[in-house]
Amino acid sequence: MQARDLDVVTVGHVLIDIRFVVDRFAGPDEEVAIRHQTRNVGGCAANVAIGVRRLGGRAAAIAKIGFDSFGRLAMEELMKEGVDVSGIRIGIGPTGFSIVMIDSRGAIAIYGYKGVAEELHPDEIDSRLISRAKFVHIASLRIDTSIRAAELAKECGAKVSWDPGRRLSQLGIEKLRDLIKLVDIVLVNEEECYNLTHERNYKEGAHKIKSLGPSMVIVKRGAKGVYVLTNEFEVEMPALPVERVVDTTGAGDAFAAGLIMGLNRGYRPKRALIYALAVAALKVTKLGSHAIPTHDEVIRYLWEHYEPE
Repeated sequence: MQARDLDVVTVGHVLIDIRFVVDRFAGPDEEVAIRHQTRNVGGCAANVAIGVRRLGGRAAAIAKIGFDSFGRLAMEELMKEGVDVSGIRIGIGPTGFSIVMIDSRGAIAIYGYKGVAEELHPDEIDSRLISRAKFVHIASLRIDTSIRAAELAKECGAKVSWDPGRRLSQLGIEKLRDLIKLVDIVLVNEEECYNLTHERNYKEGAHKIKSLGPSMVIVKRGAKGVYVLTNEFEVEMPALPVERVVDTTGAGDAFAAGLIMGLNRGYRPKRALIYALAVAALKVTKLGSHAIPTHDEVIRYLWEHYEPE
């Protein structure tokens, strides 16, 4: 049997984030000065894999990039972070990218171009890499490839977490039913929960998603925290305090990385959720979609800011 020497394998998009910081968003026919500009690897697969590494775990990413300068930049940053990139495929076409605008309040506007990221086909999923994982996190990726990754994970006994993202959630729960049945943990924000279920009440939406089989459904509510529905409990958990919000890009991915690593460390679900909320809180105070803290920083933050009930 293949040794499970990877804590997490992420399956999804590896992109480049081109990030602009402005005082405010421009209106039609208006120019606003850019105060700061950066470009780094992004996309859910990259963000969660890097997050897992910074939190002390071992991670690999499965995705598709182009044979171009953006693709090289993505690979260099992933390798620098210690992410296993053996599952990344090279496609004919450009690497995807996102243009991220961030205003002085930390609000974001994103323009996305997926490039070859959505051309990752089911037969390009590295089954040997999946077999080495304790958790497989699938995010924002076409249905057929997502199902293949989830099937391989279940065959190997790995836990599967899934974040549909905005675009995929718009397909609705019926078209995604076969995928959701293979998932252990579903992570959605309120908009995605509505897109999936057409339930205005996110709690009712979570119950509808959970009825298909997942053991945990999490609705991410931004500054309001998270709503969690599991086989054992149902709870609203408030967001943890931050002094100043700088960049909310990737906060959901930071939460996912924190939750997976919390569970992987053997934390009980509620403790893992608190750990994940702390990771997300620290992330939004920094610029960058994968500006995720270390495990020691998270523990120190919890000692200073969290008071158990």
